Amino acid sequence: MTRWNNNRDEIGAVSADITAETNALPAKYFTDPEVHEMEKEKVFGQYWVYAGHATHIPDAGDYFTRTIGGKQIIVTRDDDGDVRAFYNVCAHRGSKMLDDTPMTDPGSLSRITCPYHLWAYELDGSLQSTPKSFEEASLNPDLDDDAVSELDPEENGLMEVHTDAIGPLVFVNFEDEPSLSLAEQAGSMKTELEDLPLGEYEHARRYVSEVECNWKTFSGNYSECDHCQANHQDWVRGLELMDSELEVNDYHWVLHYKHKEDVDDEMRIHPEHEAKFYYFWPNFTVNMYGTADGYGTYIIDPIDEGRFQLIADYYFRDADLSEEEEKFVQTSRQLQEEDFELVERQYEGLKSGALGQAQLGPNEHTVHKLHRLAQDAYNA
Repeated sequence: MTRWNNNRDEIGAVSADITAETNALPAKYFTDPEVHEMEKEKVFGQYWVYAGHATHIPDAGDYFTRTIGGKQIIVTRDDDGDVRAFYNVCAHRGSKMLDDTPMTDPGSLSRITCPYHLWAYELDGSLQSTPKSFEEASLNPDLDDDAVSELDPEENGLMEVHTDAIGPLVFVNFEDEPSLSLAEQAGSMKTELEDLPLGEYEHARRYVSEVECNWKTFSGNYSECDHCQANHQDWVRGLELMDSELEVNDYHWVLHYKHKEDVDDEMRIHPEHEAKFYYFWPNFTVNMYGTADGYGTYIIDPIDEGRFQLIADYYFRDADLSEEEEKFVQTSRQLQEEDFELVERQYEGLKSGALGQAQLGPNEHTVHKLHRLAQDAYNA
């Protein structure tokens, strides 16, 4: 049942059974700044998190940067053609080295150089060179040059972050030794996506939106469609919602949406006659459209406890979209904007402090899974 902050209702942990009385994450986990700080380590510091799309850095030295859970990283391709990630932090005195560089406008370099004291690193992260002032003690009257130790390239290299991939989708993990492999966390989603030609599609559009609510508020909204009939009427007109299914797995769930009118197989990247929307814990989605030969990705990127960025990328056979494809992207954008209004309205209510713990419905089992995973992360 719903629990109010009225000094009478008792708030409890998220139940394993969705039919139990406390089946939702308590409201404080959406509004408390301390929870946001905890999530940087407990959520974004322990699980595999989407970093970006490898097709944007096809050549050695191509790179982009990302900030995940407050940690700034460089994602680059090394001289052997492998995608690697490093903290965007110099091994000398901790300076940020590269300016923020989005995946959609990547940079290119032959080596990573810190602008502060010009320490330079190879694309494998090893120290390549330092200025002469680090090799001799000419300004220090109390030290002879021969007392200056040579810097070991490996021991003074950049701090690397674990990387792995599902097709062209690159993920990072900040743990020293990841407790889960990407294959274990992704489960069947990995095989299903790797069977598709994701890397053959071109990036066509990116929309970045700042939304005034907690990231989990939007994640919950994405993960169910009980709100669709009332709020996405143009979209649901073409769906058979009662014939659709919400499939839950260990760390991902899939929203299978059936369309009233089928389209030819060449109009979809995937073989199933449906739209398939994957949510991958903690904050990434892959959207396989049922009526367009393309796919999209969302990064639901927390800014603080009450704001997030939605980074929406669209991939099609050709980056030069047809009129129909452009219309499709704009329909997707309309859905986003309708959802932004809903989740900001929900968050206004959560911030009031009246609600202690919500009550999920039987078809919100995907939201229940999201809340359970968050609780498990907090308690780990």
